[in-house]
Amino acid sequence: MKRLALVFWFWAAAGFAAEWTGYVSCAKCGAKHHDGSQASVDCVKGCIKGGAQAVLVVGDKTIKITNAAKVPESLYGLKVTVKGTLKGDAVEIASIAPTK
Repeated sequence: MKRLALVFWFWAAAGFAAEWTGYVSCAKCGAKHHDGSQASVDCVKGCIKGGAQAVLVVGDKTIKITNAAKVPESLYGLKVTVKGTLKGDAVEIASIAPTK
């Protein structure tokens, strides 16, 4: 049932501009880094420098980022607000800014 709800959520939001608040993490570690701690920041930076893809963790959901080059290294591991468009199971970022 959770899968169906998740699929519906992605389908309903597909193609619509929206805003999300979450943490920048990496595909390797996913939701493990959702606290903004220095350990999380260091791990995310290391994983992305090592070739892992940047992702956005919103609650218990991990969302791929289609244009990860728009995420500055200074935001790796931190809480951010992203404005963009959800396309399938990934977000295309229009803007990203740190959040407190």
